[in-house]
Amino acid sequence: MNTLFMHCRPGFESEVCSELSEHAARLEVSGYAKAKTDAAFAEFICTEPEGAERLMNSLKFRELIFPRQWARGVFVQLPETDRISVILEHMAGFAPCGSLWLEVVDTNDGKELSTFCRKFEAPLRKALEKAGKLVDNPSLPRLLLTFKSGREVFLGLADANNSAMWPMGIPRLKFPREAPSRSTLKLEEAWHHFIPRDQWDERLSGDMTGVDLGAAPGGWTYQLVRRGMLVTAIDNGPMAESLMDTGLVQHLMADGFTFKPRQPVDWMVCDIVEKPARNAALLETWLG
Repeated sequence: MNTLFMHCRPGFESEVCSELSEHAARLEVSGYAKAKTDAAFAEFICTEPEGAERLMNSLKFRELIFPRQWARGVFVQLPETDRISVILEHMAGFAPCGSLWLEVVDTNDGKELSTFCRKFEAPLRKALEKAGKLVDNPSLPRLLLTFKSGREVFLGLADANNSAMWPMGIPRLKFPREAPSRSTLKLEEAWHHFIPRDQWDERLSGDMTGVDLGAAPGGWTYQLVRRGMLVTAIDNGPMAESLMDTGLVQHLMADGFTFKPRQPVDWMVCDIVEKPARNAALLETWLG
């Protein structure tokens, strides 16, 4: 259980390695990172007992930048048949887990295993429950099985409250049919990432006001309006009529980089297509 397995976007493996190596050095956890380009995962191999668990307990997953998901564990080779018996054998020393996720890496080869995982999950879950290795208790560690192939799986554990909210760390958000653009999901994903769900009613209250810079046609404005906020939408382009009909949106045709509200607002969101440095400077002016 001394390997830390981390999912990531294909092409960002080296960034994951650098990020975890830096944290490990700061926390004095000895080990080394390794990854292959476009593999969509990276590993940090700890060279001290319980090093992976100590790393996970010392870091807040939501504050990491490049890993999408993580788990501590081991790679297990599987036979062509009776895979479940081999998994149970390797879990002999495991305490009961509170939930089960089957994952694949985010590559074309990985996605081809999705059907296998869906078929395999039910019999595996039944066997784990019968063996006392899986119980319905969200406070217990989550069992994460990441299949590299039908013959190799990473058998891992992670704290459900200190790991990804979705399998593989990829959001499963449903596109609202009434939203004017798919960009609406980007803001919803950000809220899930930065604001605990039980705080939404307080921190995204309908009593608040918001400004959306670069608003048209209104994908991000839609999210604010759905929470009941009064929104000032800044864009020289047209806004969706469905949003204007709510009576909660004031559309001003102005430059998002020069607009200044007459009164303080609770939320400013910005989806202007511009260089990151310029958008960061804009954010700095709003924060004062």
